[in-house]
Amino acid sequence: MSRRSSLFWVGLLLGIFGSTIAFAFFLRKEKTGGNQSAQQEQMVLKLGHGLDTSHPVHKSMEYMKERLEELSGGTVTIDIYPSSVLGSETQCIEQLQYGSLAMTKTSVASMENFIPEMAVFSLPYVFRSSEHYWEVLHGLLGQRLLEKGKSKYLLGLCYYDAGSRNFYTSQKPIRSPKDLKGLKIRVMQSATSMQMIEAFEASPTPIDWGELYSSLAQGTVDGAENNLPSFTTNKHYEVAHYFTRNAHTRIPDMLLISTKVWDKLSPQAQGWIQQAAKESSDYERKLWDEKTTEALEDAKAHNVEVIDVDVDAFAEKVRPMYDLIENQNVKELLKEIQEVKP
Repeated sequence: MSRRSSLFWVGLLLGIFGSTIAFAFFLRKEKTGGNQSAQQEQMVLKLGHGLDTSHPVHKSMEYMKERLEELSGGTVTIDIYPSSVLGSETQCIEQLQYGSLAMTKTSVASMENFIPEMAVFSLPYVFRSSEHYWEVLHGLLGQRLLEKGKSKYLLGLCYYDAGSRNFYTSQKPIRSPKDLKGLKIRVMQSATSMQMIEAFEASPTPIDWGELYSSLAQGTVDGAENNLPSFTTNKHYEVAHYFTRNAHTRIPDMLLISTKVWDKLSPQAQGWIQQAAKESSDYERKLWDEKTTEALEDAKAHNVEVIDVDVDAFAEKVRPMYDLIENQNVKELLKEIQEVKP
């Protein structure tokens, strides 16, 4: 055998070995059951996300794991890795694309970097009410968007409620849009979110979520925007004493699975996973409502001034953003959303 032929076969074997190791990382099979003749192979999907274990979404994922085991008779389960132990939100999405991780949770705002049409969710005051929001997500349009990332190896399984996003500040309260002028506001890595802050005449400052507490304490930023449970769970009330309920956006979370994993599953296993995911979404909505009520009481107990404002005034301030949309697909999606009747 020639040297060139030998090298070819060595390279081929190494490639096969590497692919096997990568696949085993996100999906492994284990023996379950009692005696050896009754043993079954158990499929284990790996799910990584950035939330802590007290978060409603994490608890809902645990519920999904339980339901999946019940539906599959223990033949399919999920290993959940919270608190960014497998990487940041963006890193987990990229691992799904490479096929080295099976599932993750992401904010739809982060999906904007992979699927430009998702920017429609980051537009302020897109949804008229909670009923309108869920009618869109659970309708044909919402289902279409779950499948929008398939060309990037990302398939959405369900949405999780992440509440409405609101401003909170450290030094002065926000009672009207003009109070935002000149302030440095932390935002997510979303071009649309940054445009919104600029429309309020404030300065958008992208900062990693894990660094926000110290940034508020040190004055690197004057404020941020998020939902009440995130505000209290991370104890931002210690460094930000004003919470303004202006509800500028309502951006859902999305549960994703790698199509490189999904396409290898049987139709039966896919059905089990879809059902367990849907039930976990319904379960999370209940947990989220309870957590939001609890968070409001917690904020007030820590002497946070919770401010109710004229929401229409905030909406009017950022309305010109709609006229600046350049992506035709986003324009069409916005029109579809506005036409949905709850």
